[in-house]
Amino acid sequence: MKRLALLLPLALWSLPAHAHPHVMVAVTSEVIFADGKVAGIRHHWTFDDMYSAFVTANLGKNGKDPTTAELQPVAQTNVESLKEFDYFTVPKMNGKKAGFGDAKDYSMTFDGKEKTATLHFTLPLAEAIAARTFVFQIYDPSYFVAFSFEKGDPVKLLNAPAGCSLSVSKPKALDSEESKKLNESFFSGLSPGSDFGAKLADRAIVACP
Repeated sequence: MKRLALLLPLALWSLPAHAHPHVMVAVTSEVIFADGKVAGIRHHWTFDDMYSAFVTANLGKNGKDPTTAELQPVAQTNVESLKEFDYFTVPKMNGKKAGFGDAKDYSMTFDGKEKTATLHFTLPLAEAIAARTFVFQIYDPSYFVAFSFEKGDPVKLLNAPAGCSLSVSKPKALDSEESKKLNESFFSGLSPGSDFGAKLADRAIVACP
């Protein structure tokens, strides 16, 4: 089974689903409104420096950092591959699971100072909906990839109607048995379980009148 269709330029990312987190991703996002309805999410995923070095290897000329144009084929490979995993993004609209269309407006940038690559892409909802509550999480169920929102103000609302509010909640702490299982998985190299990604995922909550 494929795992983690992220950022490998020649689709060399066919990996077994047995892993403690191998990739760390820091996330910022914007919830996009259109005509008063939730229309989609714009993601910005910054990968850890080790993984960024791997996916940008052999890119860049004369010792310079890779350009956005050079990284565009990598971005395309990623978003096309991520579709199989629903882009690791789980949205709920008014308490019910919502769906996305294909990702669009994708690109990748490289921060030469931090030595990190960031994937940018927009996920349009299959249907724009006037929602009183819109909740989304970003996680890999097998916990091969660890996603977390950036510190500070990681989620923003774009063109939201007046009165809409946003909050980001952290996951509950694992109990002793779950912590033990997670630690054992680290040393054994096995997945801690298909639900650990959800248990450890941040949650963004949008509420509108």
